[in-house]
Amino acid sequence: MLQTVFIRENREKVIQALGKRNFDATALVDEVIALDEKRRHTQVELDTILSESNKLSKDIGELMKAGEKAKATLLKEKTTQYKDKSKELSETLATVSEELTQALYKLPNTPADIVPEGKTPEENLEVYRQGDIPTLFEGALPHWELAKKYDIIDFELGVKITGAGFPVYKGKGARLQRALITYFLDKNTDAGYKEYQVPHLVNEASGYGTGQLPDKEGQMYHVGLDDLYLIPTAEVPVTNLFRDVIIEEKDLPVLCTGYTPCFRREAGSYGAHVRGLNRLHQFDKVEIVRVEKPENSYAALDGMVDHVKTILDELGLPYRVLRLCGGDMGFASALTYDFEVFSTAQDRWLEISSVSNFETFQSNRLKLRFRDKEGKNQLAHTLNGSSLALPRVLAGILENYQTPEGIVIPEVLRKYTGFDIID
Repeated sequence: MLQTVFIRENREKVIQALGKRNFDATALVDEVIALDEKRRHTQVELDTILSESNKLSKDIGELMKAGEKAKATLLKEKTTQYKDKSKELSETLATVSEELTQALYKLPNTPADIVPEGKTPEENLEVYRQGDIPTLFEGALPHWELAKKYDIIDFELGVKITGAGFPVYKGKGARLQRALITYFLDKNTDAGYKEYQVPHLVNEASGYGTGQLPDKEGQMYHVGLDDLYLIPTAEVPVTNLFRDVIIEEKDLPVLCTGYTPCFRREAGSYGAHVRGLNRLHQFDKVEIVRVEKPENSYAALDGMVDHVKTILDELGLPYRVLRLCGGDMGFASALTYDFEVFSTAQDRWLEISSVSNFETFQSNRLKLRFRDKEGKNQLAHTLNGSSLALPRVLAGILENYQTPEGIVIPEVLRKYTGFDIID
C-alpha cells in the first residue's frame, strides 16, 4: 500500500509512475488526497473538542471544590454538548479512515525507474541467458506423454480424485518431486535462509498484508465456513510472520525460506500451453523471503537473482531472465525479474520463478518496521522469490533430459533421488 503522505506530496509523480503500468490513477489519487484532507481536518477538530472537554472537566472540579455548584452545573451542560460532538466526529473519522484505506487498496505499487515501458509479456526485457538448448532425438515427447509412458505422473487420476489441475505423482515421479524440494531447501539454507514450516491456510488479514487481497481474491480458494484462504504461495504466510513487528536494525536482514503446496483458481484455458504441468491449481514451490533496510534492498534483489541462477546452472537447464515491463508486473511489485526455462519438446519458454522487490508496499500494509540507530521506527523493504516452483522445472527436466533409454536425472539431484535414470 502506498503511503498517503507520499501520494499527497508527489501527486504528479505517482500518477506518472502508475501510468507505466497503463493504470490511469488520476481520479483515484485525487480521491485519496481528498479523503486524507477530510480525515486530517476531522482529526484536528476532534482533538480540539477533546482538549476543550478535558479543560472543562478540570474547571468543573475546581468550581465544585470552591462550592460554586451553580456555575459547575452550567459547565456540565456544555460538556454534554462536547461529548455528543466528539462522538459524532469519532464516527466520521472512523468512516473516512476506512474509505481512505479502501481507496489506497486499489492503487498498485509504483514501478522502479528501470522498469521498461510495455503492456504485454512480449515487451519484457531479456537481461540474461544461460545454457545451450539441447537437440532432442527423433520421436522425443512432451512431458505429459513422458509422464504416461514411464507411469510417473497421472493426470487422469487427479481428475478423478479432485478435478483438472491436480496431478498425482507416482513412483520415481514422486521421488523426483521430493528430491527437488529437498535440494531447493538445502540450497537456500546453505545460502543463509532460515527454514520455516508455515500454515497452508491464512486469514483475511494475512491476504491483505501481502497484497493478494483484494487484488487477487478471484484466484484464491476461500474456505467460507472458517473464512480462511488456501495460500497461493508461501510468500503470504512467511511474510506475515512479521506483521505488526518492529525489528531492531542490527537484526536485519531477515532471510526466510519455506516449502508449501500452492493453490490457485486460475481462469481456465485450453491448448498445449496449459497441458500437463504447464498450469495447475495445486503445485509445490519453495520460496525465499527477505526483509531489508531500504538502502540495501536492490542489492539484495540482485543477490536473490544470482542465487536462483546458481540453482538452474547446477540443474543444467537452459534459461533466461526477464525484467518485466510495467504492464506485466504484479500488483504489489516495484521491480520483478522472471526466470524462464526452455522446454525443448514444447519449443517454448516456461516461467519458473519470479523474484521481486516490493519496497515499502507490503510493509506499510503489514506495519512491518525496523528501529534505526536513532531509535526511530521506519518501514522495512520486503522481497520474495520462487526458489523454485516445481511443475515447470520438472517439465523441463523430463523433456530436456529424455533419451531413447529413459530420462536421465541431473547429477546434482542423484544423491536425493537414489537413482540416475527413469526407465
